[in-house]
Amino acid sequence: MEQALSNRSRLMIFFSLLVASVISSFLSTALNTALPAMISVLNVSVDTGQWITSGFSLAMGIVMPLTAFLITRFNTKPLFICGVLLFIIGSVLCATSNSFVPMMLGRVLQAASSGILTAMTQVVILSIFPKEKQGSYMGWYGLAVSAAPIIAPTVGGILVDSLGWRSIFWIVAALMGLVLVFALISFSNVLSVRKTSFDVVSFAISIFAFGGITLGIGQLSSRGITAPLTLIALSVGIAGSVLFVFRQLRSSEPFLDLRILKYKNYTLSVLGSIILYLIMMGGSVLTPLYLQRNLGFSATVSGLLTLPSSLLSMVCSPIAGKIYDKLGMRKLFLIGGGMFLLGNAGMMFPEPLPVLIVSYAIRCGAISFMMMPFVTWGIAGIDDKNATAHGTALLTSLRTIAGAIGTAVFVGVMSTAAQSAAGIGSGNPGTYGFRIAAAGMAAISLFMYLAGMILIRDE
Repeated sequence: MEQALSNRSRLMIFFSLLVASVISSFLSTALNTALPAMISVLNVSVDTGQWITSGFSLAMGIVMPLTAFLITRFNTKPLFICGVLLFIIGSVLCATSNSFVPMMLGRVLQAASSGILTAMTQVVILSIFPKEKQGSYMGWYGLAVSAAPIIAPTVGGILVDSLGWRSIFWIVAALMGLVLVFALISFSNVLSVRKTSFDVVSFAISIFAFGGITLGIGQLSSRGITAPLTLIALSVGIAGSVLFVFRQLRSSEPFLDLRILKYKNYTLSVLGSIILYLIMMGGSVLTPLYLQRNLGFSATVSGLLTLPSSLLSMVCSPIAGKIYDKLGMRKLFLIGGGMFLLGNAGMMFPEPLPVLIVSYAIRCGAISFMMMPFVTWGIAGIDDKNATAHGTALLTSLRTIAGAIGTAVFVGVMSTAAQSAAGIGSGNPGTYGFRIAAAGMAAISLFMYLAGMILIRDE
């Protein structure tokens, strides 16, 4: 399929995918600085309101296993158009919502769109560009999945204070409308399709598996392990996961081919991506909450304080792609993993404020440095190229679920630690809670770095 495309056609398709991914990825964290205002208008608690962001990740994770079927069954152009339309409809619904339920319905539609667009984009890029250029183009695409979510709180904060939080949804809907028009003109069917049956049972099981685990973990901090909802959700999630794995391994045509985990590099890339998303989404929610609720900054100021992280992310992602193409994954990981550990460790000391801002920037730059190379390296490690769609869907599903878990868990850790500190009258409870949550992220990043030094090799 690659040889049938001119360079101009490849670039036009890449541009459409990139812009759509930037917009959908932007919205994944743009609401972080808007969350306090949205919680007030929707009249819900913080624990409930955080599902506006973590629920998006949960819904996207549930949709992701379905994308392997969609990509291999339907032509590329109509599938892309459908994803864009879902995003526009969801954005309009969110912009006009005055209560929590329609807001979450709109977020679910946006999540379904983002799941389709994210999986499609990675498969298409790895299909239409030659291997020696894949790292570079995936590096530029990394701006969508790393820099865009990081710069979003800055822009979101400015929009919240100047135009209100609803303006965020109206603006992204309008921009995606322009993408729709451009795609109708320039997009092509670039992936091979084949007739496959839709395994309804496997899809239903995957919903209970991914949804149950994420919902259960999300309830741990607010309700505790013994709460009925927590126990039921975790039990359903674990049972569903076991059943899902068993069914996929026995199927001759699996809904989501888990056999690709036999490839070492791919499995390592999945684990690395899970950790990156777990900490990225947790920190991207914690930091604006800390700056606004504990230090009293406005949404605009808290967004501007995280601007250095956005700029560093934009620089690191394309550079990382070029380093990957030339030097390989191991050397790139040694650099990026060290930055990741340093940044997370520095966030344990949020006072004075410049230490927090610099540490957060280093951490975000490291995430951009490693995110797309992990995907490229992992997918390249799959010998069966017909399984690329399954590899992309599985990797994106697991890291998206990890993002939802990271948001719920680290917000819960910060809240619980702050309440404990307040109960004993120890210092500043908000700062103490933030430090404990940051210490957890630093510990996980240390484990990742040590494991990567031992296991990651360029073959």
